[in-house]
Amino acid sequence: MIAFLSLLLHVVVSLFTTKARLEAEIILLRHQLNVLRRRVPSNPKLAVADRLLFVWLYRLFPSVLNAVTIIHPETIIRWHRTGFRLYWRGKSRARGGRPKVPVEIRRLIREMSLANRLWGAPRIHGELLKLGIEVAQSTSTWRRVGEGDRRLGRPFCTTMRQAWARWTS
Repeated sequence: MIAFLSLLLHVVVSLFTTKARLEAEIILLRHQLNVLRRRVPSNPKLAVADRLLFVWLYRLFPSVLNAVTIIHPETIIRWHRTGFRLYWRGKSRARGGRPKVPVEIRRLIREMSLANRLWGAPRIHGELLKLGIEVAQSTSTWRRVGEGDRRLGRPFCTTMRQAWARWTS
């Protein structure tokens, strides 16, 4: 981060220097790069901040690719395209999960289920559609009060025993 701030400071200072001094500095820096390129292996390790700086300079001045010596120009373009791809992949990915059902609709399904015990999920779903409420049939299935409803505190086996006793009597 300090190196980036130093670079930014040098850019601001270079606004007030003469053109001849800037040209001399550019020649000196290019010579240093050539010397370093002879010493250092062909693939230098760059930090993310370095890559972002190269991509940002390429976006502002595409002609800067002609001056790049430590990295192939195709590499900078590839980084730019990868960043572009990642950005749009994040923007367009599907947000998963079931949509929330409003409390009023949940109460209505519960009331319909309590008032009409013989109605199943398809019938409740159909009635909701007639009222103009767009929900999936599965919503009315798991919101319905049915046999073995854990929210009423009755386990399924108790409910089945009671139902069998009613049918056989």
